[in-house]
Amino acid sequence: MFKISSITLAVAIALGASAQAQDQKHAPADSGNPTPTHRINVVSRTTRAVSYRHRSGATKINFRGTDLMPAAAGEAKVESKRGALEVEVEFSGLDRPTSFGNEYLTYVLWAISPEGRPVNIGEVLVGDNHRSKLDVTTDLQAFALIVTAEPYYAVRRPSNVVVLENEIRSDTIGATEVVDAKFELIDRGGYIPTGYKFDPVILNAKLPLEFFEARNALRIAQSAGAERYAAPSYEKAVNQMNEADALATGKHGNKKSLSALSREVVQTAEDAREIAVKHIDEERAEGERNAGTRRESAARDRANDESRRRVNAEALSADAVRDRDEANRKNRDAQAAAQQSAGAQADAERDRNDAQQKQHAAEADSDRNRAAAVSSDAQLQQALREREELRARLLQQFNLILETRDTARGLVVNMSDVLFDSGKFTLRPLAREKLAKISGIVLGYPSLRLAVEGNTDSVGTELFNQDLSEKRAEGVRTYLTQQGVPESSTTATGFGKTRPIASNDTSEGRQQNRRVELIVSGEVIGTKITSLSLQPIAAVTSPQ
Repeated sequence: MFKISSITLAVAIALGASAQAQDQKHAPADSGNPTPTHRINVVSRTTRAVSYRHRSGATKINFRGTDLMPAAAGEAKVESKRGALEVEVEFSGLDRPTSFGNEYLTYVLWAISPEGRPVNIGEVLVGDNHRSKLDVTTDLQAFALIVTAEPYYAVRRPSNVVVLENEIRSDTIGATEVVDAKFELIDRGGYIPTGYKFDPVILNAKLPLEFFEARNALRIAQSAGAERYAAPSYEKAVNQMNEADALATGKHGNKKSLSALSREVVQTAEDAREIAVKHIDEERAEGERNAGTRRESAARDRANDESRRRVNAEALSADAVRDRDEANRKNRDAQAAAQQSAGAQADAERDRNDAQQKQHAAEADSDRNRAAAVSSDAQLQQALREREELRARLLQQFNLILETRDTARGLVVNMSDVLFDSGKFTLRPLAREKLAKISGIVLGYPSLRLAVEGNTDSVGTELFNQDLSEKRAEGVRTYLTQQGVPESSTTATGFGKTRPIASNDTSEGRQQNRRVELIVSGEVIGTKITSLSLQPIAAVTSPQ
């Protein structure tokens, strides 16, 4: 827990958990009390977007309030300036964001691309007259604009508390299109995880709003598991918050310095929260992989048990044969002594009958155990063949669309650099067509997992290459989820120039290094292809 200084002003936000919640927060991963996480629902929302032509001059759009804030309104002027679009916005009729819940302290203006990608482009601060103005820029050329209530300014995905949406005017210049995409919206109340107590926020004009947003950001990072999964970043945010507390309680505190320090706390806490969410997802995936391995091991153990039972049955059968031979010997002896003792002959006959019954029973047990063992082996071999055949079919199908190879990590589908604009992360139409075909195949096997990995050549700065690789990987992942591929089964990672597959000294080598790879894996396709001969398959077409 971060330290909250003793402040005589009524400004503190009680972010501590109850004693029970404290136990849950610090419990081990296997104790049955997992780290609390935000509740996320994927909902579909339709918004009208505008394609603003490059350097086409200024145009205007309106904003209208949603059912959550019908009195809200606004107007924006959009103008192209040197490769970016400048957006000047003025809003009116804005209520305080805390009216939607104690955790909401501010509003955020979002630009939504036609592919459904939200971009945080600015904080909307409400003045005493319920009005707000801001001047921001965006690199997007086509987008819709919405305003949501948020716990702090640096959030990376919108909440479902949408209070304003853009509205096309009759004099708006630019082609319009409907954005009908699935956004990840955090439910109202989702920022208060189970077990936490969140007291009402008492704002004080002597302290900046950023100070309260910083407390919100740190609490949300803690509730998302950052204290455990992103300890260095979380501890840094706690130390920064302690500095902000000291500055707020000081007699000669500088409001501008406090605002700047509070914004650093918000950014550090948000980074810690993102790192924690990623690590939790990776831990969950590792658990699923381990469960698959355990199931395979259990199947092998059952097969081994059946084999042992079969060996034991064969041993019992051999014992029965020996018993029968012994009974026959006794029978011969009894026949030789028949003249001497009728009673001895009768005893030998009984011994022979008993031995035969034992033999028949042993043979029956042996037959049943042998049949069970054969059935178990056949089932295991059939399961292995089916996985190998599916892996081989997927390899053939993917190769009809994009170059694909079989590796120990899975089937690696290679997207070359030519499927993106040069130095950009925007997917070209051909790339979307191929990804649509890939997703059409993947949707037939829900248990498949997809890892998208972006790579670049060594041209340019390390920061540029890393950012480009991450955006290309995330762009591919976003498009796949739009095609219906479950987001929970996909990941996106950028490696920049760190994983070349050819020399960067030649143009051909650099071309090979500029790539996005899609690694398809999962228990349903096993780990390798041995010796299968499949018939050629027809080319796969994307769904209409």
